[in-house]
Amino acid sequence: MHALVTGAGGFVGRHLVAHLRSLGDEVTTSDPASGGPDLLDGDGWRDLLRSVRPDACYHLAAQAAVGASWDDPVGTFRTNAEGTLHVLAGCAAADVHRVLVVSSADVYGATRPEDLPLSETSPLRPVTPYAASKAAAEQIALQFHHGHGLGVIRVRPFNHLGPGQDDRFVAAAIARRIAVAERRGGEEIPVGNLGARRDFSDVRDVVRAYRLAVLDGEPGAVYVVASGRSVAVSELADHLISRATTPLRLTVDPALHRPVDVADLVGDPTLLRATTGWTPDHDLGRTLDDLLEDARRWAASHGG
Repeated sequence: MHALVTGAGGFVGRHLVAHLRSLGDEVTTSDPASGGPDLLDGDGWRDLLRSVRPDACYHLAAQAAVGASWDDPVGTFRTNAEGTLHVLAGCAAADVHRVLVVSSADVYGATRPEDLPLSETSPLRPVTPYAASKAAAEQIALQFHHGHGLGVIRVRPFNHLGPGQDDRFVAAAIARRIAVAERRGGEEIPVGNLGARRDFSDVRDVVRAYRLAVLDGEPGAVYVVASGRSVAVSELADHLISRATTPLRLTVDPALHRPVDVADLVGDPTLLRATTGWTPDHDLGRTLDDLLEDARRWAASHGG
C-alpha cells in the first residue's frame, strides 16, 4: 500500500510512519517543516495529492494542543477544520481510495458519569476551541464521504502517550520536569490538575489501530480508539516520581490548570475491536517508563 501521511513530523506521525514502513508500506510524508504545503494551501494539497496519488491518506496534521487553542481559537479552527477540508478536497481530486481523518475524544466534551464509557454514538458537547475545531473537521469529513463518495474513515483517539511526546501534554511534561530535576537538582515538580481522569493508550498501539482502520474500517464510519479504562493523572505522576533517581515531590501550580477541564473521559473500543481485531500491546507502566527514559535523553541533549 502507498500511503501519504500529513503531519508526519509530529509525535504520532513519526510513530505512524515507522509502523507503516515496518509492514512494507510505501510512505510519502508531508509536513510544512520539510517543504510540504501548509494546511491552508488548498492548491498545494491538490497538486501534491495528484502528483503522489496514494492508495491511502492518513490525515494527522493539526493544531493539537488544547491549552494553546484558548490563546488562538481562530487559528486552531482554521488549521483543524479548514485544513481538513483542503486535504480532503485534494484526496477527492486524486481519487484516493481511503482517507483516515484523526479527530479527538475531546469532541465529547461535557460528559457526565452516567455517559461513560463513551462510544461512537455518544453526543458531542465540545467545551474547548480545540474540541470544537475537531468536531467541525469530523462533519467536513462526513460531508466528503456522502457528497463526494470519498472513502473517509474517522477515528476518535483518547489520550495517548509515549516516547517523543513534547511537554505540552501532561505525562510528557511531568517526565521532562523530573529529568531536568535529576540533572540540575531540586525537590519540587510542579503539576496542574491531578484529579482529572483520562483513558491513556500507548502511541504505538494507537498507530496500529489507525492502519487497521484504513484496511478494515467502513467508509463513513467513526471509531473510538481507547483502552476502555480511565486513570487519574495523579497515578501517572506518582508512577513517574517513583522512578526518579533523586527524592522529588509533586506541588500543585494553579497556573497549570486549564480554563475548562473535563473530570473523566473513558472510551469504549468495542466497535474498533470487533471490526479490526485491534487490541493494545503495551502496558501503561512500561509506557511511562519509556516516556521517562526519553525525557532523560532529551534533558541530556539540551543541557539538562
